[in-house]
Amino acid sequence: MSVATRRPAALNALILGFLAIWIIAAAFPFAWTVWGSFKVEADFFSRQSWWSAIEGTRTQAQTGSAFTLAGYAGAWVKNEFWKAAINTLIVTVSVTLISLTIGTLGGYALARSGSRYAFWILIAALIFRAMPHITLVSGYMLPFFQLNIWGVLPTTIIVLVAINQPFTLWMLHSFFLSIPKDLDESAMVDGCTRFQAFRMVIIPVMWPGVITTGLFSFLLGYNDFAVTSMLLSQENQTMVPKIASFLGSIQNEGNVMYAVAAVVSATVPLFILVLFFQRQIVSGLTAGAVKG
Repeated sequence: MSVATRRPAALNALILGFLAIWIIAAAFPFAWTVWGSFKVEADFFSRQSWWSAIEGTRTQAQTGSAFTLAGYAGAWVKNEFWKAAINTLIVTVSVTLISLTIGTLGGYALARSGSRYAFWILIAALIFRAMPHITLVSGYMLPFFQLNIWGVLPTTIIVLVAINQPFTLWMLHSFFLSIPKDLDESAMVDGCTRFQAFRMVIIPVMWPGVITTGLFSFLLGYNDFAVTSMLLSQENQTMVPKIASFLGSIQNEGNVMYAVAAVVSATVPLFILVLFFQRQIVSGLTAGAVKG
């Protein structure tokens, strides 16, 4: 008999009710934003009744249809949101690849090292990770201005990697600790070098952990606002600061709908990414939680 059938019916109903409320509360803001992105500002931000966003009366009157792509056209074409999307892709992919490369090598070395310095390196990384991002960025500003490298993507990538590296180091270190050292030793007995054992034996085993860590690194670069807004010029903005600039010019009629459309455009890829890698993420988190 399953655990669910042994529970009282009232308790099962309470659990299902709580889950239903939680799902609705979590999904409603995004679903409402997606719906509103196809309306005009007078409907979606109506002060008379929220039902105007459902019916789309003013959208119908202004565009001849209950739905409109004006917000997406204004964001992607008129305000060139596509440039911000390309910049975001460059930053996030670069940050993820560099962080994972350094993190896998460093995490493996620290996990297999018996020296005491490995512990202090991890403690230093933890302290660095705990510091507010804005504090770290402020220290970079003056040298970047003096070297005339402020406002460009490579500079921002370097800073985001520096901020993200302690996290990837700790995360991947814990994954490597869950893999028995016998695998390394067996591979080297069979003729592999240390690096060959790492590349051909260890990495395939902990691939879910690499994907999980890579996803979190990707999200750091994708969702960052503090670093990108301070270090990037107007022409090189990523999506999150670009959305903020739409909201900053809210007094111009229609710009707020550009922001709504941009928010939906920036969020949908994250849903697709998580759904695509959901099994690897769960497997990676489970592998990191249980030491072999």
